[in-house]
Amino acid sequence: MTASTITAKGQVTIPKEVRDQLGVKPGDKVKIYRDYKGRFFMIPVVPVTALRGIAAGRRKKPLTIEEMNEAAIQGAIASAMPRERPDSKPPRKRR
Repeated sequence: MTASTITAKGQVTIPKEVRDQLGVKPGDKVKIYRDYKGRFFMIPVVPVTALRGIAAGRRKKPLTIEEMNEAAIQGAIASAMPRERPDSKPPRKRR
């Protein structure tokens, strides 16, 4: 675990090991989130311009409305299906 000190101005120096793992450098922005358990997480902010071309070449032609509708239906079906956990036991049969 890595520790940092909070300055009188409320600033924190992010240790180099953590900066390297996050892939951030001086001047980059990070967002700090709090989850429902009260834990805080720091995530680098990725500018929209960094996403340019991320899907380039993946699909030559746009989807048709029918293809989009079919994908939406399949996604809804998949999300409605119960998921099996690998560590769960099969349900017991009632007698």
